[in-house]
Amino acid sequence: MIKKRTRRIGILTSGGDCPGLNAVIRAVTKKAIHEYGYEVIGIKDGFEGLLFNRHLKLSEKDVSGILTLGGTILGTTNRANPYKYPVESKDTVVYKDFSGQVIENLRKLKIDRLVCIGGDGTLDTAHRLSLQGVAVVGVPKTIDNDVKGTDITFGFDTAVHIATEGVDRLHTTAESHHRIMILEVMGRSAGWIALYAGLAGGGDGILIPEIPYDLNHIAQHIKDRRKKGKNFTILVVSEGAKPLGGGVTVQRIVKDGSEPVRLGGVSFVIGRELEKLTGIETRNVVLGHLQRGGSPSPFDRILGTQLGSKAVDLIAQGELGCMAGVKNGCLVKVPLSKVAHGSRRVPVDHSLIKDARAIGTCFGDGR
Repeated sequence: MIKKRTRRIGILTSGGDCPGLNAVIRAVTKKAIHEYGYEVIGIKDGFEGLLFNRHLKLSEKDVSGILTLGGTILGTTNRANPYKYPVESKDTVVYKDFSGQVIENLRKLKIDRLVCIGGDGTLDTAHRLSLQGVAVVGVPKTIDNDVKGTDITFGFDTAVHIATEGVDRLHTTAESHHRIMILEVMGRSAGWIALYAGLAGGGDGILIPEIPYDLNHIAQHIKDRRKKGKNFTILVVSEGAKPLGGGVTVQRIVKDGSEPVRLGGVSFVIGRELEKLTGIETRNVVLGHLQRGGSPSPFDRILGTQLGSKAVDLIAQGELGCMAGVKNGCLVKVPLSKVAHGSRRVPVDHSLIKDARAIGTCFGDGR
């Protein structure tokens, strides 16, 4: 009698770090071993680990006690797209396709199923690998909450909590000094963090990429507040916010990065101009990577556990080339073809935008 080989699944985390990654790793590993008897191989540093054979076998003991930890025990990188991997050549950098090597290394490791935890870039790579025959299941990760096919991603709730606390803390100094205080949050081309944190923190203005702003409208809103005896203003601004007819504020260009254009600094630009237009002292705070760090919120620990568990079930059911997602409060299977291209942005008619406008929040468009 021929003994059937135990299924071996690989798991990797790729792209930016995010609270809740370890919750997913823990759930996938424990459920795969405990309920299905699978072997689990952790791939170190995302797709780069597959390219250079950096991996370890995960046991239930290896993932015990990691639920509350931020970051990822497997490591990650956002510069390891196997279809466009940077290689130094003389005095320049050239990009090469190493996807064939990744697929061959998976075969050598006898990994027959691969769990890819990441955002839109990672899941795009996962989709391309699936088209080449790799049995892939994705799990949506990003504080930006911009992955298509799911209503929410783990990491988002923690980031909103951190940003909201930032708004809360700025209120005291803004009110004491009668200033304009601007909080700049992450989000790239999607304004989910700014919208949620701005509304939760009582921001007087919220600027998001989906609604181009006019500084004159914002300045008038601030002046109108002053006439009503409100001598301070809090603005929550997404890093990808842009003026009407203008572009985003670019901090720098990273040539060998998966996202070469790094945003940042829009709050400085807005602050300088508003100070000129209103004559009111203005200060800004850029939260940056603070939003990614620290222990995940209880919600993200639970969501990460649920998505990891769902990913293992999809593998067991033979449902491949898909992602575990959330729709209308239920865990669902989403084809990677629907996830891979572009990001999920805030609809301009979103109910939270309507609610915010109804209580007088300014979005910089004069409405």
